[in-house]
Amino acid sequence: MTTDPTGPVEPADQPVRPAQEAARAVFRRALRDTVVLLVALAVLGVGVGALVAGLPGVWGALIGVALALVFSGTTVVAMIRTIDSSPNTMAAVVMGTWLAKVLVVIVVLALIRDMDFYHRGVLAAVLALGVVGSAVLDFRAVNGGRVPYVEPGATGR
Repeated sequence: MTTDPTGPVEPADQPVRPAQEAARAVFRRALRDTVVLLVALAVLGVGVGALVAGLPGVWGALIGVALALVFSGTTVVAMIRTIDSSPNTMAAVVMGTWLAKVLVVIVVLALIRDMDFYHRGVLAAVLALGVVGSAVLDFRAVNGGRVPYVEPGATGR
């Protein structure tokens, strides 16, 4: 590392990327908030499910939370993992994870469709609350994040 009168200069092979770090912080916040939401929803869903339908209500809540985690968490994790990649790579990974999670949800719902160990209403309510709540938290994290549109000091050459 060299120095100049204005302060230290980073080596050319490891540029400072404040926009990426800010975006990474936004995605970590979204993931953390989603996990907190789903833990609270699991506790509340299991309690309400047990009151509404007994053991099938508990199973419905647990399956709903698990599906909400798969549906909500995969996109944020894909964004965190590909933040240093090109936009094309990031888009491909996010699209691939979206297709995979939709396939997982459809397959799980198809496999348990004719089973009666869970309560369908509790599962649907918990899944809907988890997915919508996670989307709201993602919006809040992105809206409140301070991600610069341009890299400070970038010359554009």
